Amino acid sequence: MTSRILVLGDSFCRSSAIRDAFAELETAADVTYADVGEVSGWTPTTPSERGLREVLAGPDEVIERLADHDVLVVQGAAISDAVLDADAALRLVCCMRGGPVNVDVAAATARGIPVAITPGKNADAVAELTIAFLVMLARRLPEVIRHIEGGGQFGHDNFEGARWFGRDLAGRTLGLVGYGQVGRRVARRALAFEMPILVFDPFVDPAVIAADGATPADLDGLLVGSDAISLHARATGDNHGLIGREAIGRMRDGVLLVNTARDSLLDEAAVAEGLAAGRIGGLAVDVVSPSPEVGRHPLLRFPNVLVTTHIGGATVETLRHGAEMAAAEIGRFLRGDPLGNVADRNALTEDGRVPERRRDVPQTSASPATPASHA
Repeated sequence: MTSRILVLGDSFCRSSAIRDAFAELETAADVTYADVGEVSGWTPTTPSERGLREVLAGPDEVIERLADHDVLVVQGAAISDAVLDADAALRLVCCMRGGPVNVDVAAATARGIPVAITPGKNADAVAELTIAFLVMLARRLPEVIRHIEGGGQFGHDNFEGARWFGRDLAGRTLGLVGYGQVGRRVARRALAFEMPILVFDPFVDPAVIAADGATPADLDGLLVGSDAISLHARATGDNHGLIGREAIGRMRDGVLLVNTARDSLLDEAAVAEGLAAGRIGGLAVDVVSPSPEVGRHPLLRFPNVLVTTHIGGATVETLRHGAEMAAAEIGRFLRGDPLGNVADRNALTEDGRVPERRRDVPQTSASPATPASHA
C-alpha cells in the first residue's frame, strides 16, 4: 500500500513555500499539502494541550485533515495526544523545528510514534543576524539611525561622522555563551573579522573549541575578558537571568551585548541599569519581553539599543532547509532505514527504525511537551 504523507503549513511556514522540498517523495508516496490557520482564542483544555508551547494552530484543525496518513509534517500546529489518537495509521511525526515544543513528544513515544526534528535548520540565519548586530553596535548604527529618523541633519559635511566614532571589530574579543549549531557558525564568521574568541559551554569538549580557533573559558573569564558578548545557550531552569547584575558587574565597561537565543537569559531590569550606567555600550536583542500595549518597550529609551521582532530564523532558506531535513527523514522511513534526528530515540526500534506497529495506550494519557530549545 502506498504511504500517505500530510504536510501542514501555517501562518509562519506556508505549505506552498516548502512544497518543492517534498517533490521527490511524491514518486514513492501520496503527498497532500494544506495550511492551518493561526490560532485565535484557542484555549488548551487537556493536560497534553497545556504542555504545548508556541502553537500556531489548534489540534482540531489537524485532526480534521489527518485521517489515514502514515506521516504528518508540521511547523507550528499543536500535536497533542488527541491528535496522535485520531489516526490509527500514523507512524511518524516530523516537526520542522529544532525543539518540538508544540508536540507532546512523551505521548508520541508512548504510542511508538517517533517525532523527527530539524536541529540547526536556522543556524546560518541566526549566525548572520548575530554578526550584523555586532557590526551595527560597534559602528553605533542604532544611534545614527535614530538621529536621522528624528530629523537630525546629515550630508552637509564630510567630517560630520566625528560625532559617531565607533570601533573596529578586528582585535576586539568576542565572548560566546553557548557553542552549539549557532555558536559555532558565529565563531567562524567572527574569525573572518579577526576577532579573538572566548567560548563558555560546559557541554562541549574544550579540545573541540580550541580546534576551531577559539579559546575555552569559564563564564567568569569570558565576562571579564570580552569586549562583546553574544548569547547562544538553550533556555534551562539553571540559566534563567544568566546575565544579571552580578554578571554585568564583571563585564568590561562599554561591552557590547547581543542576544539571539532566548529572552530568559537576560535580566532586563539589570541590563537597563547597565545601559544607564554606561557599563553596557550597546545592546541588540532579537528575543525580548513583550512590548507594552501602550508606549515603547522600556529598553528602547536608550539610543544604543536595537530590538528586532524575532527574525533570527525568518528567512526563506531556513524554511526550505527545515523542509529538506524533514523530507530526508521521511525518505529514510519509506526505505526502512534508521532515522537520524528524533526528539526521543526511545520511540524507535533498537536499530533506530520506525516500529512496524504503534503501541496502544489509553486515550486519556497525557504528558508535557519537551523543553524549549533554539529552533
